[in-house]
Amino acid sequence: MRTLVITAFMSLDGVMEAPGGEPGHRSTGWTVRDIEHDPAVYELKGREQDEAGAMLLGRRSYEAFAPVWPTMTEDFAGYNSMPRYVVSTTLAEDDPRWPATILRSLDDVAALKETEGGPLIVHGSATLGHGLAEAGLVDRYHLLVFPVLLGAGKRLFSEADRDKTMLDVRESETYGNGITKIVADVRR
Repeated sequence: MRTLVITAFMSLDGVMEAPGGEPGHRSTGWTVRDIEHDPAVYELKGREQDEAGAMLLGRRSYEAFAPVWPTMTEDFAGYNSMPRYVVSTTLAEDDPRWPATILRSLDDVAALKETEGGPLIVHGSATLGHGLAEAGLVDRYHLLVFPVLLGAGKRLFSEADRDKTMLDVRESETYGNGITKIVADVRR
């Protein structure tokens, strides 16, 4: 059975939208502006790429990444070479620049988790992340929490009225620039 990992850059108030400069958010690029770069912070990102067996994305994230990530051969070589899955009820076909298998439901994701292979890693994809968590399909969170309050934007965690979820923190570290790494397993 595969482990499903949600990985995210997140503000202290839970916003994950537009971390790298995506258009449409008033604070776009908040992970790279006003915070000193520390390469040690991003060790987790390299490890994720080395350990992941496949990438799982929602439609909007896939449509944003597909034109860009294939050209980023140094930073994303591992992601560019691994299988990709897009969960969407509306996507008609994958993007030939960055081929992916389209899954139509969370039941399809549950079936994929039952297969052999490395972890399924979810980047971006706030709406998908909410659905996966609410369906009990998330096994682990990899979070880089930035010392900033953004106030508005898509949040990592939904506001669905559901039972408490306990997490077991496997790793945590706060870096000199204030970013905190949290790796936590969902307690079953």
